[in-house]
Amino acid sequence: MKKSRLTYVAACVFCSTILFSSCVGSFGLFNRLSSWNQTVGHKFVNELVFIALNIVPVYPIAYLADAVVINSIEFWTGSNPMANVGDVRKVKGENGNYMVETLRDGYSISKEGDKKAMELIYNKDANTWNVVAEGETTELLKMKNDGTADLILPNGTTMNVTLDAKGMTAARQVAMDNSMFAAR
Repeated sequence: MKKSRLTYVAACVFCSTILFSSCVGSFGLFNRLSSWNQTVGHKFVNELVFIALNIVPVYPIAYLADAVVINSIEFWTGSNPMANVGDVRKVKGENGNYMVETLRDGYSISKEGDKKAMELIYNKDANTWNVVAEGETTELLKMKNDGTADLILPNGTTMNVTLDAKGMTAARQVAMDNSMFAAR
């Protein structure tokens, strides 16, 4: 009887970690496994590997580890334990390709073939995102606890934006206006 009660309590604690963390997270482990699976070979080989990894329960275990442990760590600490420091991705932009390297505390961005890089660095203590270019650091965004952020404009003024689609649209519009003003 005692063993079944302990099992019941353990199951309740386990379920509460999922229910009370309120964390969707990035599912880094599961996505990395899925990305690897898509590059194994021909599409039929990829499907066979996918089926095998579901039978062996690699996929379900990776999903469960993400949902319960890794995403909870990401939610409570603000950092993704699955982020690959040194991981470099090519991103296609309007003016060519850019290389984005994951750093411990942000990203390094450079135009493909160009040695100059700009870094976006997150300062956890100040809760800000900063731009570092040519050795000079400029505060770009200050995160607030109310679901908004202060966007610091080039002229030194701040604009409070909500962290949703509407706020991002307003921030893009201001950025476009400022870049056109700077080009004149």
